[in-house]
Amino acid sequence: MKKHHAPALIAIVFYKTFVASLLTVTSIALLFALKNHQVLQEFSQSYLLESKLKIIEFILDKLLILNPKNLLLSGIAAALYAVLTAVEAVGLWYEKDWATILVLVLVSISIPPEIYVLVQGVTVLKVAVFITNVAILWYLLHHWPKHGKGA
Repeated sequence: MKKHHAPALIAIVFYKTFVASLLTVTSIALLFALKNHQVLQEFSQSYLLESKLKIIEFILDKLLILNPKNLLLSGIAAALYAVLTAVEAVGLWYEKDWATILVLVLVSISIPPEIYVLVQGVTVLKVAVFITNVAILWYLLHHWPKHGKGA
């Protein structure tokens, strides 16, 4: 017999999986930039980018501001957070109490900084992330006993 998951829980698991995927891609990009820092600097100064591909130029400028040590630390941090987020998603899928507690703690910790970031400047993405995290927090707090099935 297949287990039936609540639609909201499925949405949270997909969201966590999406975030883990984005963090993995970010980590790979940062570590790639670290390994090829000199090549990226030369490419950014290349005539190929003059008045073309503004988004690539913007990304390269942001990457090249970071020194190699910061690229390494950022890449490792993104990778670790990607693993943690993936573990959250798997634990939630199997409806484990520890996963619910982990998500509740991490989402609760993230809300005050998100409010601070929103006060600094509102964007659609910032509002969407904030609302999503508040919704996750609310859902898990109100449905935890139903989803937790033990360690």
